[in-house]
Amino acid sequence: MIRAGQKLKDKRIAKGLTIEQVSKETKIRASYLSAIEKGEYQKLPASTYIQGFVRNYAKYLDLNEQEILAIFRREFDEKKAFAVLPKGLVKEDFPIKRIKLADTAKFIILLAIALLGYIFFQYRFAIISPPLEILTPKDGVIVLSSTVSVSGKTDPNATVFVNNDNVSLDSDGNFKKSINVFPGKIIIRIKAINYFGKEKIIERHIEVK
Repeated sequence: MIRAGQKLKDKRIAKGLTIEQVSKETKIRASYLSAIEKGEYQKLPASTYIQGFVRNYAKYLDLNEQEILAIFRREFDEKKAFAVLPKGLVKEDFPIKRIKLADTAKFIILLAIALLGYIFFQYRFAIISPPLEILTPKDGVIVLSSTVSVSGKTDPNATVFVNNDNVSLDSDGNFKKSINVFPGKIIIRIKAINYFGKEKIIERHIEVK
């Protein structure tokens, strides 16, 4: 679509006139004439003044004033309609699309992290030994009876041995076993083994009186 400003500019150039010459003859500022030619109407005063400038400019160049004004009004109304919209909506790349893409990317990253975390949690004992905590007896303790209570906690899915004897676990991984001991210095060996063959061994050195 041919713009009003372009028709005015083409006619001015065809007549061999400069912006400054037209400004001097029409008493319209050169900056206003340049804005009209470029269609930069936001740089001009109110619309009533703009129409007066366009009319006088067209008349000075011997162009059809009504035709130029009609083109100008159509062009001016379209620019005004676009100006009502938020600036982001007249760009090709809408901010809302960028936001959605960013949110989607964040969601995928978080989902991947959560999935990797779940896999690691489920198979963590394939690369590390199962946890093993011994509550009793304490290392180096002196025992005055013929039996010692061995208790502790490990992974509920592990298998526990106390001096090579299998010990049962409850649903939380707690275990307890009483063993017979004889006077002297002895070593109690507690071992936890998981499904993957990884094991953790703790020894308790005690003295029986």
